[in-house]
Amino acid sequence: MNQTLQIALIQSHLAWENPVQNRKMFAQKIEAITQDVDLIILPEMFTTGFTMNAPEVAETMRGDTMVWLAAMAKKVSCAITGSIIVKEENKYYNRLIFMLPDGTCKWYDKHQLFTLAKEHEVFESGQEEVIIEYLGWNIKLQVCYDLRFPVWARNTTGYDVLLYVASWPKPRINAWDTLLKARAIENMCYCIGVNRIGLDGKGYEYNGHSAVYDVLGHSVIEEELVEKEAILYASLDKSHIEKVRGKLPFLEDRDDFKLY
Repeated sequence: MNQTLQIALIQSHLAWENPVQNRKMFAQKIEAITQDVDLIILPEMFTTGFTMNAPEVAETMRGDTMVWLAAMAKKVSCAITGSIIVKEENKYYNRLIFMLPDGTCKWYDKHQLFTLAKEHEVFESGQEEVIIEYLGWNIKLQVCYDLRFPVWARNTTGYDVLLYVASWPKPRINAWDTLLKARAIENMCYCIGVNRIGLDGKGYEYNGHSAVYDVLGHSVIEEELVEKEAILYASLDKSHIEKVRGKLPFLEDRDDFKLY
């Protein structure tokens, strides 16, 4: 078990519906990481941008991006996570892959589909909440629009980290900033959000603001609310969680409920 978890957040432009170019770009960025890290986090739909053109760009769980993720995780000896479009049994999923250095992986399918973009007409909603155990840390996986729904994220199991990957547009970035901090405070956990930057193929603009907040809602990244291409680093400390939860046992007063 690691008392600390070292993470790198890659905030980047994405080439529209071009998995080959995006994999090449992210390989260069991952190989440029100079610090020792345990986990590298990429944005939502990092191979394509947030597109509803799933029939043209979807991959399988044995496709090129899965092979690439396994190879990269092994090469840099740390886990890599980010979401891609996956086709499975003639259905499409916005799937957050968590690839381990040994080539095994776990995944989470986005639950709250973004109806404003008609995501629900293309993709299947995931029905399982997923918590990954990695190096002694329990990490709950979420994708973008899930952030607006606190019940789906509620910390009923004592997890340590709540992780979001996103394509969150500039006009609504204040909600992103506010809700990430709120999820950290109300769930008494570290909350990580990785967002993209730049214009997509539909002309929507993204301005980053990738962030990491601690149990009390304080930023643990030196460069706060960055709006440029960047690799951001953060160190998570298990003793911080234990100390604050011990002094302020607010989670013990939470409502008892089951989602399903």
